[in-house]
Amino acid sequence: MATRDIRPSDTVLNCDVCGRTLLRGEGADHYLHGGERKLVCELCRGRAVNEGWIPEDESLEPRAQWGSGDRRRSLLGRLRGRREHPGAPLAYDDDREIDDTGDAERVPVVGPPLPSPPPRRQPPPPSLMHERHVHAVPSSDEMKRARALELFNTSEHPRSVAGIARSLGPPLVAVLTDAHRSSVVTIVVGWELSWYRYEADLADEANGVRIAAQGTELDELSQDEHVGNAVADDDGLLALGPPR
Repeated sequence: MATRDIRPSDTVLNCDVCGRTLLRGEGADHYLHGGERKLVCELCRGRAVNEGWIPEDESLEPRAQWGSGDRRRSLLGRLRGRREHPGAPLAYDDDREIDDTGDAERVPVVGPPLPSPPPRRQPPPPSLMHERHVHAVPSSDEMKRARALELFNTSEHPRSVAGIARSLGPPLVAVLTDAHRSSVVTIVVGWELSWYRYEADLADEANGVRIAAQGTELDELSQDEHVGNAVADDDGLLALGPPR
């Protein structure tokens, strides 16, 4: 089980993956990467694992899996092979079996040539890898916004939107294309006391929809982000359309 971060209520911590400030009471886990200890929020666990970050409690597990019982079973297996191949030459292993009296005796083991390792699997051609991870970006802004909302609705974010809406009411929802990044769509969901800015990269849908920023005052948003062009239902699912 990954170690949970316990902190005083006035301590401000940021996720080392998405960079956002953790909310009060929000869970986080420690990961190891490049010899450093990293803090990862619950929403970024999958991204941390994909990047090769190791949960802190798992860093020593591979060493713990090797014990003397495995070595003893390995030696016994080689002795059984000696009985199956009586003509094979004997060799002596560097390991020694310790009997009940504490004396060590060398154990003869079979020394036939080791089998050749299986052929190494070659990675797929670059063209196939490109097709697997990169998607065609819709041509029109309307189609980009619609596709971004599809990705949002299949993520874990609608649950958060629905939970906040139960306390603060229906949110303002603005879905905007990016003039400088043609494949990126920004989704802003805001209330009087809280707002979230999400980003969806339609050229790399495997990374899903991430939280790009958050705040507590709607005045922090740009003028375009104040113009709602989508709505949220009771389950936090978003759809294009004029605000109700």
